[in-house]
Amino acid sequence: MRTSHDLPTIAGFVKPLDFRAVIGNRLSMRPAVPTFVLRHTLVAALIALGLSACGGDGNSDDVAVVTPAPDSAVTLPAEPAGLGRADSAAPASGVLAYVDTGVTNQRGDACTSTLETNAGVRVLAGFLDLWTPRSLLVDADQDAAAKDGCPAVVKSDWDGIPGSATDGTVKNRAAHDHNIAYSVQITHARTPAQELEAYLDDRRGKSYSISDALGPLAEHWRAGTGQTTTITSIAADAGTVKYDDKGNNRGDGSGSNANLGQAVDLVYANSVDGSTEPAKRFYKYARPFRWSTDVIVAPSLVPATSSTPKSDGGFPSGHTAEAWRDALTVGYLVPQRFQEMVTRGAVMGQNRILAGMHSAMDVMGGRVQALAVVAYNLNKASNAELKTQAYGQAQSWLQTRTNTSDFNALNAYAHSAGAAADAYADHAANKALVAERMTYGFAVIGDTTRAAVVPKGAEVLIETRLPYLSADQRRVVLKSTAIASGYPLLDDAEGWGRLNLFDAADGYGRFDGDVSVNMDAAAGGFHAADQWRNDIAGAGKLEKLGTGTLRLTGANTYSGGTVLADGTLAADSTSALGQGDVYVKGGTLEVAAPGALAVKGAYSQAAGTLKLVLSGSGKGVLTVGGKAVLAGGSLAVSFAGYKPQVGDTLDVLTAQARSGQFANVSVSGASKVTTTYTATGVQIRIDAI
Repeated sequence: MRTSHDLPTIAGFVKPLDFRAVIGNRLSMRPAVPTFVLRHTLVAALIALGLSACGGDGNSDDVAVVTPAPDSAVTLPAEPAGLGRADSAAPASGVLAYVDTGVTNQRGDACTSTLETNAGVRVLAGFLDLWTPRSLLVDADQDAAAKDGCPAVVKSDWDGIPGSATDGTVKNRAAHDHNIAYSVQITHARTPAQELEAYLDDRRGKSYSISDALGPLAEHWRAGTGQTTTITSIAADAGTVKYDDKGNNRGDGSGSNANLGQAVDLVYANSVDGSTEPAKRFYKYARPFRWSTDVIVAPSLVPATSSTPKSDGGFPSGHTAEAWRDALTVGYLVPQRFQEMVTRGAVMGQNRILAGMHSAMDVMGGRVQALAVVAYNLNKASNAELKTQAYGQAQSWLQTRTNTSDFNALNAYAHSAGAAADAYADHAANKALVAERMTYGFAVIGDTTRAAVVPKGAEVLIETRLPYLSADQRRVVLKSTAIASGYPLLDDAEGWGRLNLFDAADGYGRFDGDVSVNMDAAAGGFHAADQWRNDIAGAGKLEKLGTGTLRLTGANTYSGGTVLADGTLAADSTSALGQGDVYVKGGTLEVAAPGALAVKGAYSQAAGTLKLVLSGSGKGVLTVGGKAVLAGGSLAVSFAGYKPQVGDTLDVLTAQARSGQFANVSVSGASKVTTTYTATGVQIRIDAI
């Protein structure tokens, strides 16, 4: 219903005239009253008599509650239909799974010396698109006796010197040249600070190095594991460079350590059968400083360069693989810092290139193999009890040490230091760093339209980070956040190369099927509260079930609609709910967006609460592109960052058309309000604070 005085609001806020004066003057317009304040004057004046309620003593924490007169019966539309099916991510068919064959990653064994028989070699088979090694055997500087019907392997004559008569063959010149040019570029641009970091990551124990990504938890982790290092600077050790860290790299296991001994046991367990040596001795690809004298090895590390090139192949990087194995394990045990640990693995790889010791392709290979190795070990039945006990021990120890009460309190503590004290505090910077170091600027060389496949058992890598999802759902998350196809090395048949664990930890990247999320707050941790920060696309529907809280922060474009049945679904961006209809039948839809939350389709509310957190002019309100149907439920309005003034009228919901009303309206910080329902929305007026 509109009056002849309807005019647009100014940025969603209107200072209305004194309604008592309006009524006393039979709604005549006094010249002294500006016309822009006469929005819905007649409607507001009449409805105010029945829709206002007072409470409290006017303090700022009062809540005014309004129970409206019943509207005429409204008919709710059907819930969003979505696609009517869930998505899936089956492993590639006809491919040997690493989690089933990881034990074959051995060297010096005639029966595991070929691409077909060695899992650690096979997972990196994409490298053969760039490079053909001298021989297709694990035979660099190594023999293997005949065994169980497998013929003996004779040591290759590869001498490790690029361009020699016994070298392999570059198959993709552009990719190879980019690989070496990147090393030249980065070692020439290396700063003293970067050399120090590269030096420390070379010389120190890798597990000790990566634990700094625990931020505020690092000192407590090291105390519990017993990790130490004797290498802290270049100056103290220059001139005697060798791998001689006299500290305790991973710490002490459960045999002698009741604090984090089981956690240390799992770190060791996840490196079983994880050597990069079989792949090095198969691919026989030299280190970058041997490919080009323009690659400058860090001066502090020159004494560490090998004088036997035929035994120190560059691909894949062993340091990188070890760092990723340990980082993924610690991230599994401390999922509060999962993404920071993933970032640290990427940083270790970058530091190998900065040192001049490895090329970008070496580092990419180390990452790919490490993901497969950790998944292989976490999926072992023999490690099932250990990983559960280690997880519980890590959480208990860190909560005790930090005097925090539960998982979520520890999560807050783990992110409390800020950028000055925590090198991994910036989520956006970490995300960009990991993305860049997935592909290192290589041009695509293959089909860019291939659908992502998820390796068998890969979902275990994120099971503590997304514990409220099923194993099948975690597989879909991995598929929906995988990088594009076509990049050198990364299109392995199983799919390890395209997995982006950093993005997977931020939830789905696409809804290519309908997604039902059931979060049980009583289970604690991420079951109780989590956020998805990816920009979610796709045609599927999101249904929120369970008592926990899920926050959406991305620029989402999924179009299948949103259904809230229970718990809290928080919209923290202006497009958090995508482009479809929104249907609230229970729980709380919390809107805390930095602007108006846009519902592109219809908005329907049968029950539950629409909680609007207003942070300024038009911020935190709801704008509906289609019809808004209010068949009950509550509207709860609160304020953050500003205080409304008596007389302010706020458009809290606007739509193409509005029918029905809320069962009740509450406004935090106000002791008396007026609610006005118009043909196209809902307003509240602050009458008293």
